Amino acid sequence: MHLLPAIDILDGKAVRLAKGDYSRVTCYSDDPVDQARRFEEAGARWVHIVDLDGARTGVSSNAAIIERIVASTSLKSQVGGGIRSLGSIERLVCAGASRVVLGTALVRDPEFAAAAVRRYGDMLAAGIDAKSGEAAVAGWGEGSGVSASDLARSMAGLGYRHMVYTDISRDGMQTGLDPEAYRSMACAFGHPVVASGGVAGMEDVRAMLGLGDAIEGVIAGRSIYEGSLDLAKACREIDRCNKERSC
Repeated sequence: MHLLPAIDILDGKAVRLAKGDYSRVTCYSDDPVDQARRFEEAGARWVHIVDLDGARTGVSSNAAIIERIVASTSLKSQVGGGIRSLGSIERLVCAGASRVVLGTALVRDPEFAAAAVRRYGDMLAAGIDAKSGEAAVAGWGEGSGVSASDLARSMAGLGYRHMVYTDISRDGMQTGLDPEAYRSMACAFGHPVVASGGVAGMEDVRAMLGLGDAIEGVIAGRSIYEGSLDLAKACREIDRCNKERSC
């Protein structure tokens, strides 16, 4: 398992939203590139980057910042937000992104989702954001009418082998993760998932470690920025656990 500190970019700044609400924004850094460097210095190996402008409008206005983060650090980058064309994926891949997350397009353009995974394979992840079991789209602003578990099964059938699953009701709230929700989604998907939404502290990270092969990674944002999760300590504990499992 790996820990992915999150950088959500809105209007060129690193922010967090409460439950995906664009009217409830907290700005943590005017310089997302500098923030990524600080994550790297703390021991992170991955960073989760979301273009919130792109997620809402479908048109990325933060691509240059994302490219600078990739170029300025050795972090593996998982990037999502408004990626709805093969050209957008190609730009991120050429910039050095390690993984590209598709969200809204999975529901609204299944032909594109299928074509993308045929071309890019393991470079892609299905991003499924859910509220009350329903997958949300358009920057979490709209319900899709599709259950998250059914969408996960469909994406696995297309060939997706990575998934980021976000519990919108908990995201940005530091209320703690629901381990069983992620175990259930991993079962539906048939592969490990990256957990996102509500990490409050080290107990949540340990709970995800306790799910073993069901969890590929866990994303944390506000808890790191506000100090309830010590990124350096969390990375060391995860590394130690990963080494013990490999022995």
